[in-house]
Amino acid sequence: MTAENTNFHQDGAPLKSGTILLMAIAAGITVANIYYNQPILKEMAISLHATDVEIGRVSMFSQLGYGLGMFFLIPMGDMLNRKKLILLLMAALAFVLILMVLSKGVFFVWILSLLIGICSAPAQIILPMAASLDKVNRGKTVGIVFSGILVGILGSRVISGFITDWFGWRAVYGISAVMVVSVTILLKLYLPDVKHKFTGNYLELLKSTLKLVGEHRILRESAILGAFTFGIFCSFWTTVTFYLSGPAFNYHADTIGLFGLVAIGGALVAPWFGKLADNGNTRSSLLMTVAMIICSLVLLKVFPLSVIAMVAAIFVLDIGVQATQITNFAKIYSLDENSHSRLNTIYMTTYFIGGGIGTFFGLLCWKHGGWELSTWQMLIWSFIALGIVFFSKK
Repeated sequence: MTAENTNFHQDGAPLKSGTILLMAIAAGITVANIYYNQPILKEMAISLHATDVEIGRVSMFSQLGYGLGMFFLIPMGDMLNRKKLILLLMAALAFVLILMVLSKGVFFVWILSLLIGICSAPAQIILPMAASLDKVNRGKTVGIVFSGILVGILGSRVISGFITDWFGWRAVYGISAVMVVSVTILLKLYLPDVKHKFTGNYLELLKSTLKLVGEHRILRESAILGAFTFGIFCSFWTTVTFYLSGPAFNYHADTIGLFGLVAIGGALVAPWFGKLADNGNTRSSLLMTVAMIICSLVLLKVFPLSVIAMVAAIFVLDIGVQATQITNFAKIYSLDENSHSRLNTIYMTTYFIGGGIGTFFGLLCWKHGGWELSTWQMLIWSFIALGIVFFSKK
């Protein structure tokens, strides 16, 4: 009997701690590929003979690719075998990462960045899969897997900065390809297998997903709020790389990557706000989290040349952005118990498209007004987010 057959999951049974940890690690390793580029854009630009704006589109394309992957691929987890879908996409991701190592020219890096984003969708297939597999300890299990995603997002900057400084930016993607292949093999052996429940075709699946947008005002509000806050997040992490490597600080990639450690600290605090949401205080939680985003940006405006202010702003900004997402999850998952994957599709697709748009406007502002205009753009977006919370349903 194969390892896969012996690991067929019994409905309702709690997951083993080792399996949960594997899912968290796999999700983190997968999603990290979208963010490796952010602290190493300057080195990529030099290597590829590209301008700051041209190389900045690498971040934009990876975010947009992730948004496309979430909309067109994540719903398939309800109609196909999730385990096989995850394994197929991760194998494709490893192949694209190898192509990135061999790439020449910024145009091909754009295309491969888009494909990396699309093939990183398994991170968001694993998350709702964890919720459906473990009904006994659902909240705890989802929390662990989501923590893996957050660590992957934030830790990726630290890893890529150090690897680039020692071995060059291409080594980042080569090492990532090895990690993706390794975790894919482990998932093949130990990830539980579950039966899919949706019996319609792919077009019907997408229609049912889009139908949720019209049915739930809370979903629409949460998705738009998520898009603006994540747009701020991506705009910040794209432009701050140029700012920290420029005349004001002259930091190298490894030093810039260290700021990701500050962000990880902020992410570890963020789940506390989920308790407010569990108690029904979603509006209070969101007002606090968006206010934190505003405060962090004001701090950057007042003390633009202070390293201490930068560290404090990053810490508070990441708490605000990640806690907003956790609170939004609590709101949308309460809407329909049978549609978690599709609710997740709508929310996360909008969320990451917002990230791509935020990156675009951040680069545009950087080109025409540098750090001063970029921070104004982020501050304006944060006040728009605050307005969304004020006029939300609950």
